[in-house]
Amino acid sequence: MTISREAVLQALESVSVAGGGTLVSRDLVRALSVEGGTVRFVIEAATPEQARELEPARLAAGDVLRALAGVDSVSVVITAHGPAPRPNPAPQPAGPAPSLKIGQHPTPQAGAQPVAGVARILAIASGKGGVGKSTVSSNLAVALARQGRRVGLLDADIYGPSQPRMMGVNKRPASPDGKTIIPLQAHGVTMMSIGLMLKEDEAVIWRGPMLMGALQQMLGQVAWGELDVLIVDLPPGTGDVQLTLCQRTRVTGAIVVSTPQDVALLDARKALKMFETLKTPVLGLIENMSTYICPKCGHEEHIFGHGGVQTEAARLDLPFLGAIPLSLDVRLAGDAGTPVAAGEGPIADAYAQLAKGLVLGGMA
Repeated sequence: MTISREAVLQALESVSVAGGGTLVSRDLVRALSVEGGTVRFVIEAATPEQARELEPARLAAGDVLRALAGVDSVSVVITAHGPAPRPNPAPQPAGPAPSLKIGQHPTPQAGAQPVAGVARILAIASGKGGVGKSTVSSNLAVALARQGRRVGLLDADIYGPSQPRMMGVNKRPASPDGKTIIPLQAHGVTMMSIGLMLKEDEAVIWRGPMLMGALQQMLGQVAWGELDVLIVDLPPGTGDVQLTLCQRTRVTGAIVVSTPQDVALLDARKALKMFETLKTPVLGLIENMSTYICPKCGHEEHIFGHGGVQTEAARLDLPFLGAIPLSLDVRLAGDAGTPVAAGEGPIADAYAQLAKGLVLGGMA
């Protein structure tokens, strides 16, 4: 008889840990490998102290698994990220708060958690890059703020953060204690981005665990205050950041942005499938760059096609939230640091209607 991974995890659900919960519910199991009758995994502790407290759970896990039919051998080790504290440290003179470091391995937590003070979290996603997801995120945030909502904007595109430029901010966030991050304000929106912690031309060269830890920090350590809605500008695709957000945070729902052409819709379907797999509600679809009207002659041109996203929404029985035209004003406004939704005109009106629909629908 061959033991399955699911059977191993089910057995580990019965292993309690100090402080409450189980190895599985506290998300402490890492690198689980089931090969034939051999089971190996790591118990990941946040500190050496926690590692010592988890030793009874490590022994109990071995006993539980060895009792399962089909298990021949079990290997369980405990790892701890942080260094052991020095005994009796000498008192340090008072001085400035330690500098904040963004980017570390994620800390264990028991299931999806809310963000303190935040009523709703909207994830803005796309299957591929270049469809204007970040532009939609910043303008939607500003449009909601103009309608009286308390809005936060989190730039979770860690490899390619663009919100500092689009929102016109470049000041490094303060951290009075080296732990809490004080976000910045722009156009009535409370915002945070990894781009604010780096030089403009500095690249983020991290593996998945560092991305996950950075997102966890920007959600849990930022003093967001009381918000009606936090908009999370996700990176394109279906990777670590999306998984971390949906599995570790109570996300109200996702909005998928796509341009109308078939190649963009192919990738948008993958994003929709990801949210379905993660059991994250999809609140609707937005068609960006929907149509172009020449400012000189008024001729309307469907450069990327037209209506494809609305048709896809109808096919999937999902709400179609609106269409945003293609306009040079959007690019100029974003480069200048003042989202087009902060001004007046047809594009600002389109975002205002989009925001109004979310407010009336109870989504924001």
